[in-house]
Amino acid sequence: MSVLLALLLVLAVAAAAATLARSRASALRGVGSGRSRLNSLPGYHAGFAFLWAAVPALLFLAVWAPLLSKLVNQAVLSSPAGRQLPDFDLARNNVLNEAYQLATGQIASAMSPQAAAIAPVYHEALTRYALIGCGFALLLALAGAGWAVTRIRPSLRARAGVEKWLMGLLVAASLIAILTTLGIVLSLLFESLRFFSKVSVTEFLFGTTWSPQTAIRADQAGSSGAFGSIPLFWGTVFIGAVIAMIVAIPLGLMSAIYLTQYAAPKVRKVLKPVLEILAGVPTVVYGYFAALTVAPLVRDFGVMIGLSNASSESALAAGLVMGIMIIPFVSSMADDSIAAVPQAMRDGSLAMGATRSETIRKVILPAALPGVVGGVLLAVSRAIGETMIVVMAAGLSANLTANPFSSVTTVTTQIVQLLTGDQEFDSAKTLAAFALGLVLFIVTLLLNLIALTVVRRYREAYE
Repeated sequence: MSVLLALLLVLAVAAAAATLARSRASALRGVGSGRSRLNSLPGYHAGFAFLWAAVPALLFLAVWAPLLSKLVNQAVLSSPAGRQLPDFDLARNNVLNEAYQLATGQIASAMSPQAAAIAPVYHEALTRYALIGCGFALLLALAGAGWAVTRIRPSLRARAGVEKWLMGLLVAASLIAILTTLGIVLSLLFESLRFFSKVSVTEFLFGTTWSPQTAIRADQAGSSGAFGSIPLFWGTVFIGAVIAMIVAIPLGLMSAIYLTQYAAPKVRKVLKPVLEILAGVPTVVYGYFAALTVAPLVRDFGVMIGLSNASSESALAAGLVMGIMIIPFVSSMADDSIAAVPQAMRDGSLAMGATRSETIRKVILPAALPGVVGGVLLAVSRAIGETMIVVMAAGLSANLTANPFSSVTTVTTQIVQLLTGDQEFDSAKTLAAFALGLVLFIVTLLLNLIALTVVRRYREAYE
């Protein structure tokens, strides 16, 4: 019996309990003068029974499912056939994976004799523990259903019970989000502390040379192990906060002004969804566009104006495409902020003799400025976390340069490069990725907090 089958059976029991509870509540509904009125509608009684039957059993299955594989592996490894497996982890895992596929019917025969010998043990352990878990889940569902159905009476506050269950589920969902964020921060923090035990914080934050290749042997050349992150953060700011914003802010703001102030309603209904489609394009598609179309044009332009060292992978190419990608973020926030300005302010300005452009510059934009600034800051935090466009269009060279036609790299690109392939998580080279991620997380968090502070502090409240 699989966990999926147990899930379906639990839901079936819960549905049956809900149906029975609804019918009992309907039977108890006040029809004659001798019957009392129900405290809650029959639908709430059905929901009360369904939740008591389903939620405890589903919670148990959610805990049991990840434990199942561990219990099965432990049972297999403790068997006589399992004790004969090789001690090397990779070889043993390959045998176990092949035995699992053979035991579950994914493959017809095994290449390894050890996998063929251990497959029956695997099948027996998997069946045994699956039956134990699924049986206990069904018992929980039946017990919850029986308790809930026996509680059906006119005085039962079923609505309050359902609301308590839903409130508990909402709190659990919120806690999952909070704990996930906390887990991300702690995982970055612990690994970063390991990195800073090997590399000085001062060297990492203020060093100007980035060469994470560490020497394996004492006589090995070309592995300096320099971890100065200034070139990476400069490349991130140069591409994401300078070039991309030069493109995104004017285009996004002007498109929002046109859509809210000048475009006819029919034109707006067409252009606004088309503009927002840009936000749904995968970043790898933007990367292809930057690498195959924009980067050659930028290089040819640099050569045309006399820059012989113009690179085919440049900060300008990546920044231009990244700016196009985040136009919808700026435009959407500016659109909402401009639309929130009361019509009376527009009419008053026009009544005083101001033109439409003067009204936009002197009345509407100052009133909508907090939302526009907040959108720009959120767009910056989105841009500095971009990876694919930089990987495909800006290159991997950690150069500290202000030349937009040169190849540069960013923090996210280096994180991908450091963690690509088989890595040992005890070397400074690999741990540097966590330190970069921690600093990038802090910077992005600060930008988001600043954006929220600006919006809340300077937001205008209109009647």
